[in-house]
Order: sequence, then structure tokens, then C-alpha cells
Amino acid sequence: MRLRLDFAYDGGDFYGWAKQPALRTVQGELEAALHKVLRVPEGEVGEPLRLTVAGRTDTGVHASGQVCHLDVSEETLQRCVGHTDLTAVAALEYRLRHVLPDDIAMHKVSVAPSGFDARFSALERTYVYRLADGACRAASDPRMRGFVLQLDDALDVDAMNAAARLMVGLRDFGSFARPNPGGTTIREVKQARWERVGGAGGVQRRGTGCVPALEDGLLEFTIVADAFAHNMVRSLVGASVQIGRGKRTLDWFAEKIATPLREGSTGPIAPCGLTLEYVAYPPDEDLASRAELIRARRDSAEL
Repeated sequence: MRLRLDFAYDGGDFYGWAKQPALRTVQGELEAALHKVLRVPEGEVGEPLRLTVAGRTDTGVHASGQVCHLDVSEETLQRCVGHTDLTAVAALEYRLRHVLPDDIAMHKVSVAPSGFDARFSALERTYVYRLADGACRAASDPRMRGFVLQLDDALDVDAMNAAARLMVGLRDFGSFARPNPGGTTIREVKQARWERVGGAGGVQRRGTGCVPALEDGLLEFTIVADAFAHNMVRSLVGASVQIGRGKRTLDWFAEKIATPLREGSTGPIAPCGLTLEYVAYPPDEDLASRAELIRARRDSAEL
């Protein structure tokens, strides 16, 4: 049977999603936990517990709405029930929550609908990049350091949004991303915008006093696309920040979009501010056809 796992993680201490020898990764930790609670020896040939993820995040990148799927036999799934009165799926969710490290949170384990593929059935992914510039009082709050990039400059948000508008549409982002072997850097960006959180003082009333909202004044870049190439979001953010600082012009950015050539001026910004927030899927009856369509596009791009 196929299971869907919805979860979140703080990427600060991980070398990205993908499992790598001798390195701590999100996939490595999750698969190790699955082998433990399902009592399947790691490396067993009969039934490898291998996860397929919606979005492979890079080193240091976070996720609040990550999705993956797992194929497992019903017999193996029953092993995690033990002495509980839970269903096998509920027992797996319960036990994972108790064995996973503190920087991974399992939100839900469910039986996946027919045709569901965490990667290929997805319609779009939403990433948010958060930074605190010189105009943001949260820049000096140490609680923000793990998921917000801190900058001294006061950035020109209007100029950055002018660049963001040029990102929308079907584009070759070869100036801002690296393709996978045999792959492409052509992606369809559906939304891209910068906005400052709050704007009205950002004060929340609690009890008899007023407490400033933690994220008041932060700059957030939200980008939604069918998929993302390697380093694409962080490179687009890095270019936007250069424009916001006045070090690059909108014409320069437009030229980089028009001429997809990777070079030193469009490298990725620090990963700490980036979070995969949401993965959207079609209605259940369209999951299989969506996966078939995306697989076919991938195969044609690799020819």
C-alpha cells in the first residue's frame, strides 16, 4: 500500500533532503526511523523503505509543509501496532512522532489516494524566503536567526517587486539555477512577490499589555511554481537583494532572464531564510493523470 507523510523540519543541521553516506540528512533520519518502528533491518533486500519526496530541499533549507510517499506491505505496516489499540496507519504516525529527532515533526500519516505520487502528482510548490533588513526591528532578535537572514541594508521593496514580476511565466531560469543531469532549467512561475509583514505597528494584544508580533517588519518573498530547479529560489532572492540594495538594475535582471547563462553574479543567497511552505495537489481523480503527464515531460526533456 502507499502512504502519504506530511511533515516539517528545521533544516539548519541537515545536509539537505537526499540521503548521503556519513552525512545527516532529512531522508536519512526519516528512513532510519521507519526501519526502526516497522522492524525492517536497514539494507534488507526484500522490502526497502524508500521515500519519494515532493521537493528535495538543499542544505540548510527548512520545510513546514513537506510531503512524501512510502510504499509498504500491509504485513510490514502491522508490525508497528504492538499493544496499542490504534490502526496500523495511526500507530505508525504515533511511533514516528516519538522516535524522530526534535528537528523533524510528523504532522500526519495517511493512506494515499489511488494514483498519488508525492513528486509527480504535485501541481505546484510554494516557497517563502524571510529576511530582516535595516528597516526591520526584528533584525536584532536572536530568536529569528535560525530561519531569517539578517541584513544591515534598508532594501527598496518596490524595486525588488519589479524584478519579481519579471519572474512570472514560463521561463528558462538558466541564469539562476543548475539543471539536473539531462534535465532543464525551464520552469513556470505562477506567483512571485515581496512584501513586508505587518505595517501597522505589528502589535498583538495579550492580556492587559501589548506585545509586538515576532515577525513584524520582516521582508517575505513568496514564489509559487510547478517545480524548481537546483538553487533557483535562493539565486532569484540573491538577485532581488542586489537590486534592493541598488547594486544592480532592473535592466540587468531582465537581461539575465532573457539570456539564461549561469555566471558569478547570480549565485544563491544563504539558505537559512528559505522554507518550503506548501505543496498543492489536484483532486484525487486527477492524481494519476497528473503524474503520467509530468513523467512524460521529464522523459522528453531528458532525450
